[in-house]
Amino acid sequence: MNTNTLEVDNDVHDMNRPTSNRIHFTKDVKNAIDKVLKTDDPMDSPDFNTVDYINQLFPNEQSLVSIDETIQRMQCEVSLIDDNIRAVVRGQTNTGQDGQMALTEAQKVITTLYAHIIDVKTRAEKTEEMVKEITRDIKQLDCAKRNLTSAITTLNHLHMLVGGIESLNKLIEKRLYGEIINPLQAITEVNQHFRQYSDIEEIKNLSQNVDKIQITLAKQITEDFKDAFSPKSTGVGNAGNKQRLGLNQLADACKVISVLDPKVKKELLKWFIAQQLEEYIHLFHENQDIAWLDKIDKRYAWLKRHLLDFEDKFGAVFPLDWEVSERITVEFCRLTREQLTQIMAKRSNEIDVRLLLFAINKTQAFEQLLSKRFSGVTLEIVTTSPTLKVQPENPNADPNAPATIGLFQDQIGNCFKAHLDIYIKSIDRNLAELMEKFVEMAKEPLKVAESKTTVFPSSADLFVFYKKCMVQCNQLSNEQPMYELALVFKKYLREYASRVLEFSTPKLLTTTASIGKSMSLLTRDMQNLSTAAGQVFHNFLKEGDTQRFSREDLIQICCVLTTAEYCLETVQQLEDKLKEKIATAYANKLDMSEEKDVFHRIISNCIQLLVQDLEAGCDPSLQSMSKVQWQSISNVGDQSAFVNSICANFKQTVPVIRDNLATSRKYFTQFCHKFVNAFIPKYINVLYKCKLTLSDGSNNVLGCEQLLLDTHSLKTALLDLPSIGSSVNRKAPTSYTKVVVKDMTRAEMIIKVVMTQVQPPAHFTQQVLKLLPDITIAEYQKILDMKAVKRVDQLQLIDLFKHTASHVAVIGDGISEITSSSTEDDSVQTHSELNVNENPEAGSSSTKGLNVSEESGGTAAPTGGVTSTPKRAFIFSVGSFTGGADKNADGTSNSGSDRGRIRKLESLLKKRLP
Repeated sequence: MNTNTLEVDNDVHDMNRPTSNRIHFTKDVKNAIDKVLKTDDPMDSPDFNTVDYINQLFPNEQSLVSIDETIQRMQCEVSLIDDNIRAVVRGQTNTGQDGQMALTEAQKVITTLYAHIIDVKTRAEKTEEMVKEITRDIKQLDCAKRNLTSAITTLNHLHMLVGGIESLNKLIEKRLYGEIINPLQAITEVNQHFRQYSDIEEIKNLSQNVDKIQITLAKQITEDFKDAFSPKSTGVGNAGNKQRLGLNQLADACKVISVLDPKVKKELLKWFIAQQLEEYIHLFHENQDIAWLDKIDKRYAWLKRHLLDFEDKFGAVFPLDWEVSERITVEFCRLTREQLTQIMAKRSNEIDVRLLLFAINKTQAFEQLLSKRFSGVTLEIVTTSPTLKVQPENPNADPNAPATIGLFQDQIGNCFKAHLDIYIKSIDRNLAELMEKFVEMAKEPLKVAESKTTVFPSSADLFVFYKKCMVQCNQLSNEQPMYELALVFKKYLREYASRVLEFSTPKLLTTTASIGKSMSLLTRDMQNLSTAAGQVFHNFLKEGDTQRFSREDLIQICCVLTTAEYCLETVQQLEDKLKEKIATAYANKLDMSEEKDVFHRIISNCIQLLVQDLEAGCDPSLQSMSKVQWQSISNVGDQSAFVNSICANFKQTVPVIRDNLATSRKYFTQFCHKFVNAFIPKYINVLYKCKLTLSDGSNNVLGCEQLLLDTHSLKTALLDLPSIGSSVNRKAPTSYTKVVVKDMTRAEMIIKVVMTQVQPPAHFTQQVLKLLPDITIAEYQKILDMKAVKRVDQLQLIDLFKHTASHVAVIGDGISEITSSSTEDDSVQTHSELNVNENPEAGSSSTKGLNVSEESGGTAAPTGGVTSTPKRAFIFSVGSFTGGADKNADGTSNSGSDRGRIRKLESLLKKRLP
């Protein structure tokens, strides 16, 4: 057995031994073979290992029983492979011979084909030579024919030229222009034919004679026109005994001029148009009264009459393609523009907006009439004439140009653009008057029930006026005047925001104003000090009251908000329309972002006022919550009175705001968001001040449960806040719901932490981190204060908390806050007393006024604490002030008794407001 195994191993080693005849294929060849010859035989694998294959066949000694059968099967496979290889080798033996035979046959075919091609080429060359021999005589005959024809034509032209020159001279002397047209055209064309023979002297002389004839005709016809249309010419003759030509002869003369050089026609028309407008120049000279703007329509009436008279008398003289009437009109427009420019420059102080608009309207109507009457072909001619300076149509015109009135637009009206600042100033004055009217309207509150809208009507009136001005200015000019008009729009948008919207926003007297009013009672009438002191005392008692907006004030704030929203949207549309109408050069300069920011600020201010009003209504309830003896509660009942008071405040205020912001749903949602973001942190701060620990140091579970019930009820009320008091139960926005659930759940977790026993400390710390994962050191200390934990024990608990919750980021100066004096509760209590409402019916001052800066647009103070001066400081400052200014009316000092009364007042105030 061992011997056989050794033999197999030796055979295997022999098979693995590298030989020189082994074939190595590349990877690509191997992949190609695998695709063609797909097999599962392990021997076909490129990484075939004989040892592993034999061990796979004979894994153990028992499997060696079938070794003979395996060897026999392998030998059969080897024999089969040898037979296949032998057949393939024999099949490739004759391949080389077959290929050689095919190559030889192809070479023979190519040789035969080449011989055929050479034969065809030879035959084609012989055929071409034969054709050339046959057609050689025909080509000579064709050349002779062409030369003969050209000679005959040239001789005929020469005969026409010589005879034509003689006949034209005779016709010119007789002024027979009707008979001149045809021979003149023929001679002109023949003369062009002889330009190539100008080196021949006789031909050169003939060409010069033709040119002289054209010059003579031009000069003679021009003189005939001047004689015919000159006012000094007579019907019989003139000094040269030349008979005046009739209209028919003048018409023939015009046809002759059309054949001559175009410069002749241009010079004749220049003289004729100037002669036609000579009367206009003298009649409307700048020193004439009729030349001023108030009689500008007489200018246009003169042209209408003159054109009708001209076309009636001389319309048949000039060819239609000369467009003489249109040329007269174009020159009239140029002269009128220059005259108006000069006279307006000299009398600019006499121009007012009515006169200017009158002249512009008349001019635009006249230009529109001209555009309908004429085709405008002469406007497209770029002429260098100093008299006729017509502006061609600009193919690269501004795409933002105003709607085209016609082809003659601004041919005259361009002279008014330099004075459009008068129009802009007039618009400024009109808007100033309109703004004063709006301010007067704003002094009366908007009656929403009657108007059925919460948007001020004045805002719509303002933008309607803006639209009319923009349309009118666009007809006048869309360049600098339009830009200046946009600046005027921006100016009065800011004025409307400040003088109307901000003026209409209800405001509350601040506490400082209340103190000033109280102090005036002391200094105004010192003779009756007791009465004045009593009034001051009464005002100071009201100082802690919560001042609220009335229902009408809330509606007014909502109206201001919706009007600002309408203005904001319309200003954006106005800006887009102005950029669409104004010239491209000014479009990039136009920006109304500052005006939009003003309206954004007004909207934010209104929302903040609404939030502070609703928040102020909740302050008394939160103060009553902090005064409840939670450690003395013996049973858990329904929700507490302070929760009912808060819900009542919600039901009273929120529906009014929601109904008046029905068209501004997004801002109502923003109002709800801001309110809960301000109210819930304040509620949590009050919650920290609630004492829930009994005298023996244990928690009052019933008090905690009651507070937890109240917090949950308040959470439900806040979730229903957007739809409270509404007949339609609309689901609150998801973002709002998430904020309420997150923050109020935190308040519930604080109460649950308070309910947890401090002992053992490790379990308490773990419970705190479990319920409040993001708690800070300051919040943790407040919870310990709620549980009445001693300061010494707090140090140990906080040290354990810091080690357990090392991931908490906000640690701050927690240790220093613990070791400091325990005046924190007093300061928090002092700050909270600013919101106490002792007398709800007396509202002379508002704590909200301490937190809102009216000049800054109603920016609220930070939620974390009130930054205003505590009330106790106000009292002491009043006592110090009144103690040093006590005099009678006659100037005598009354310091003894008066100072005693003031001190008595101070003691009463300290007892009333500890």
